[in-house]
Amino acid sequence: MVATLIDGRALATNLRQEIAQDVEAFQKARGYVPGLAALLVGDNPASHVYVNSKRKACAQVGIRSDVHLLPATSTQAQVLEKIDALNADERIHGILIQLPLPTSIDTSTIISHIAPHKDVDALHPQNLGLLFSGRPNLVPCTPLGCLHLIQSVVPKLDGKHVVVVGRSLLVGRTTALLLSFQNATVVQAHSHTSNLAQECQRADILVTAIGKPELITADYVKPGAVVIDVGITRVTQPGGTISIKGDIAFDEVSQVAGFLTPVPGGVGPMTIAYLLKNTLTAALKS
Repeated sequence: MVATLIDGRALATNLRQEIAQDVEAFQKARGYVPGLAALLVGDNPASHVYVNSKRKACAQVGIRSDVHLLPATSTQAQVLEKIDALNADERIHGILIQLPLPTSIDTSTIISHIAPHKDVDALHPQNLGLLFSGRPNLVPCTPLGCLHLIQSVVPKLDGKHVVVVGRSLLVGRTTALLLSFQNATVVQAHSHTSNLAQECQRADILVTAIGKPELITADYVKPGAVVIDVGITRVTQPGGTISIKGDIAFDEVSQVAGFLTPVPGGVGPMTIAYLLKNTLTAALKS
């Protein structure tokens, strides 16, 4: 068996086309376009790449995007002051804090300072609380992207046995919750799970979000399973070149799984597409 690839780029392109049409309708009705502000603190090269890709995606669907750069030496008070200004700006409907922040700044304090209705990453305690109580407002982008990828090949998840490896709020815990809302039976696995391989082998759908390159090999995967690889790690090769690896040992797992997302080109494009969708949703509620 050779796995069928789930093409995140193609699915994201289709979703962005829908968003562009909705943004056009929004502009006709309101007379202005949704606005997204990205706040980047410091000079992390990867963060600059991510912000630029999000800026290009905004332009493709007609969303206004502003990038606000603060030096790495900025104090927490200065970052909070910038967020206050963005919270008060009526032209801005979504605020994105590009992570990671410098170690001198407390990430949870910064995220909690964003106005919940502008929190398009949906990591504010209020948005997470609403989601976990079953009354979602804004929902984190990567878990939404994972759900979209899964349902592109398995539309109905009732009774499916799902294993999510990883329990971060950003991905693992929230993805497990969204899947449980679809009536899947979900096991939340993590670094302290005993017999991780045996747990994974039971999964009709396996989602990995642990950031350990190629940890999940073929013997972790049930034949024919749907495998969603959220992990993304930069690995320096012996010659000094840098490659991108997922949590899945792709060559091995592709011989066992039924469906598999590549890295890159799987979850990443969907995350950005749902950032755009969340920005539009926030604007519609404003």
